[in-house]
Amino acid sequence: MTTASIIIPSYNRLDLLQRCVSSIRQHTKSPYELIIVDNASTDGTSEWCRRENLIFISLPRNEGFPVACNKGLLLSSGDILVLLNNDTVVTPNWLTNMITALNCHSDVGIVGPVTNYASGSQQVHYPFEDLEEFQRIAAEVNVSDSSKWKRVERIVGICFVFQRSLMEKIGLLDERFSPGHYEDDDFCLRTRLHGYSLLVCHDTLIYHEGSASFKREGAEQQQQLVERNYRKFMEKWQLDPRAFI
Repeated sequence: MTTASIIIPSYNRLDLLQRCVSSIRQHTKSPYELIIVDNASTDGTSEWCRRENLIFISLPRNEGFPVACNKGLLLSSGDILVLLNNDTVVTPNWLTNMITALNCHSDVGIVGPVTNYASGSQQVHYPFEDLEEFQRIAAEVNVSDSSKWKRVERIVGICFVFQRSLMEKIGLLDERFSPGHYEDDDFCLRTRLHGYSLLVCHDTLIYHEGSASFKREGAEQQQQLVERNYRKFMEKWQLDPRAFI
């Protein structure tokens, strides 16, 4: 049976990681391996991973999101690869539904879910008071339905699901965008340039806290990073990534 490798980069905020891992254990029915890549956290993340017998990589310094993802991808063994933010909470049928969409046609390169917090078309509005209510809503939304798969030009990197064969063709995330921002746009563009399509699954709703790691750096620093990596994307591709949102 096909196994999925779920790779979660982490930097401090052990509370978010614990919540994410708990939701994966509760709501993932298909076979999977879980790999945590820790960016030199100082809050006991490594110790917790050891106690939980998780597969994890402990980096000696904060390398950022693309590097952490790549180290997890290189360690992974699954046929299906999942890059997942540590500030997400997954929901009933989340992975099964997205794997169904991924396997629907040979030209599908990456699939992603809808969520409460994201840029672009993946953000949806389902009013909720707390995560318990969000899970109840998601249980109703997450019924596999091919009519709810939408072809898009961009998927936000909070949750990427793709075949190992795609990574073997287009490569890893581009580490020039470290510590993060626009590496997901770059990965999506390379996927499309190789003739693959991208699908957003409106039959898969997950929770996203939103920029938990980058918020700690402060709004001004974060904006500077976004602008720097925007310029790097433009230099690499001579294309405006904002046109794909």
